[in-house]
Amino acid sequence: MRIKAMVLRFFGVFSYSRQALQLVWQTSAPYTILLALLTVFAGLLPTVIAYLGQLIVDGVLAASEHYQALKPLFDKSARWSQWVNAIGDSLLLYLLVEAILVMVLLGVQRGISVIQSLFRGLLGHRVNWMILKKAQTLSLAQFEDSEFYDKLVRARRDASTRPLGLVNKTFGLMQNAIALAGFSVLLVQFSPWIIVMLVVAALPGFFVEAYFSGKAFNLFRWRSPQARQQSYLETLLAREDNAKEIKLFGLGPVFLNRYQSIFNTLYQEDRSLTLRRDTWGLSMDFFASVVFYIAFAWVIIATVVGDITLGQMTMYLLVFKQGQAAITASLSAISGMYEDNLYLSNLYEYLDQPGRERVGGVQSGAKPEDGIRFENVSFTYEGASQPALRDLSFHLRPGDSLAIVGENGSGKTTLIKLLTRLYQPSKGRIVFQGTDLSAWDSEALYQQLSVIFQDFIHYQLIAGENIGVGRVDSLEQEPLWQEAAIRGKAADFIQQLPNQYHTQLGRWFKNGQELSGGQWQKMALSRAFMRTDASVLILDEPTAAMDAQ
Repeated sequence: MRIKAMVLRFFGVFSYSRQALQLVWQTSAPYTILLALLTVFAGLLPTVIAYLGQLIVDGVLAASEHYQALKPLFDKSARWSQWVNAIGDSLLLYLLVEAILVMVLLGVQRGISVIQSLFRGLLGHRVNWMILKKAQTLSLAQFEDSEFYDKLVRARRDASTRPLGLVNKTFGLMQNAIALAGFSVLLVQFSPWIIVMLVVAALPGFFVEAYFSGKAFNLFRWRSPQARQQSYLETLLAREDNAKEIKLFGLGPVFLNRYQSIFNTLYQEDRSLTLRRDTWGLSMDFFASVVFYIAFAWVIIATVVGDITLGQMTMYLLVFKQGQAAITASLSAISGMYEDNLYLSNLYEYLDQPGRERVGGVQSGAKPEDGIRFENVSFTYEGASQPALRDLSFHLRPGDSLAIVGENGSGKTTLIKLLTRLYQPSKGRIVFQGTDLSAWDSEALYQQLSVIFQDFIHYQLIAGENIGVGRVDSLEQEPLWQEAAIRGKAADFIQQLPNQYHTQLGRWFKNGQELSGGQWQKMALSRAFMRTDASVLILDEPTAAMDAQ
């Protein structure tokens, strides 16, 4: 029963192969068709070339005997046509055909390589686009969940290359299967047992690879938090917005030591797995070589006793060697497909994750004059023992202004995130313009809100676009930038920038100008004023970094 369960689990992993093929087809159907056709040719041609090799060797022996018989009749002035007749037209034809087929095979292999390279960019982009698009459907609470964030990291780290790897292995498997079918037709004429020897030589290596592929995947999945921590330390040590504190507090050596410690742990695990995997792999390679030379000796003996011709011996040895390589490659491809499917499970586990954001379809409120109502609203963060807000009720009418004052951690920012539907209440409900907040269409709701958060983004864009992002449909309208900048108190310092509203901000790109904390906050405040049609203006500590004046 245990073996049956392992077999079912092994083949169950391949359920993602269909989705990977579908993904490749959607990325480029013409490339997929062309890759399939070239794969068929790449599988058929080696068998034909091997058979022509036999004909050439046997033809050379026959022509040599014929030439030796005719040689006394030739003189020094013998014409080229006489030499050709002595060698035989058919032998030269075989040589010509084989040369053409070899060149065609080279072209086919090059074509496969070109398509795979083109696919690599297209497919990598498409998968990353799918991951980023999915991220737009997720709630803020999901992003703040460490376990879910690990799923996102795992999906992004390897899944962008795995679909193409899986498809390449699938087509490679098809190519090898076609080649093996042709090789089997030739080898069975010698003995069916030699085909059995081919399979027996390759199977142990396949089982070893499949076993260690599973081990490698489990290791990768288990240590996602450590890899994410290592990535975070890289960000701390290498980003310009962290450099001040890292230097002044002398944190560089501390974080470098932690980074090195995590690397050492991960490296030791990788080293142990690699050594065990390659030791077993080398043992299986030795076993396959022993089987090959047993078959080699068998074919040589058959040639010596006259059961087969020298040309057939050459063909059988070549076909056996290529067949062994094809079976090894096929089983390695299956093992690799198993590993790719394991990693693809990360991608589809993330893509299939349901978004927690409740989205309705209401475009406008039933009572616009009613404003905002909080009715016994409570909210508790996941994993917290105490609620951040408890039984909060208030009514804010159109035209009213409300200042919320409280100690740090009292729930001010949490209230704003509830009002903007970034969080869902644990209890109670929020009503906006007479309609439950959860019933609103997201786009319609966000058009009604203009928000500046305490941790607003410093966009590495030009100054005008830094303001314009507050209203996507007016992102490039300079008159609206200027009007919002005046209201947000940013116009004066923008006028002093080298290219004014077209000055690149931040240090990430060439000629970027860095702003002070207060100037960035004025940019964010101006951004909030871009939404002139919004019915609610929400400012989370909008003057925290500004001068007292």
